[in-house]
Amino acid sequence: MTKPAPGVALRQSVQKRGLLLMLALTFVTGVVDAVGFLGLDRVFVGNMTGNIVILGMGVAGADELPVLGPAVALGTFVVGAFVAGMVLRTRAQGWTTAVTWCLALGSAILFGAALAAALTDVTGGGAQIAVAAATAAAMGVQACVARKVAIADMTTVVVTSTLTSLAAETWTRGGREALWNRRLGAIATIFLGAVLGALILSAGGVAVTLTLAAVMSLVVTMAGHRYVRTAATDA
Repeated sequence: MTKPAPGVALRQSVQKRGLLLMLALTFVTGVVDAVGFLGLDRVFVGNMTGNIVILGMGVAGADELPVLGPAVALGTFVVGAFVAGMVLRTRAQGWTTAVTWCLALGSAILFGAALAAALTDVTGGGAQIAVAAATAAAMGVQACVARKVAIADMTTVVVTSTLTSLAAETWTRGGREALWNRRLGAIATIFLGAVLGALILSAGGVAVTLTLAAVMSLVVTMAGHRYVRTAATDA
């Protein structure tokens, strides 16, 4: 079998490393959405589609669903994505130093949200909304970064389109073995993140669970800067 040219092999390595890191960030989304929905009064902090649906039903007065929390989370998610977008808009596609700084900012926001949750009562009131808002802002940054890094099927915050692609396209592009690919990986990791987030939330509370998410985000940031950014630059 002919070995790929060095440049091709390096690009493939960059893609594989980037894919693993985007899967890790997808896992983080599952963790924080479990915190938001179960610990912060049914607010999605990563999946904005869920927030819009909850907000619509809440406005209609259905089942005493929250309105303020989802609305604020939507707003701060957009702000986070906007800020990251302004930083990254003139940068090349892929993992650049600017991507590292944006993810570092998101990690710092998550650490701040975890600290706020540890120091305040997040069972209701303004503190609960503030923690949800900060976490959603971090997820907005993360979502924008994922678009810039541009690993196919890796948005880190949305799995509906991924699930659609898995169901509609995978069977016609390689057979059953192709099911075990990044699309299934994205769905599985956000599911497992939600499972772990719910378990840790039950045992340790909001602050502990958000700390886990922040640590994971920071580890991804450092690993990406060291192994993906450098390799991408060399390529």
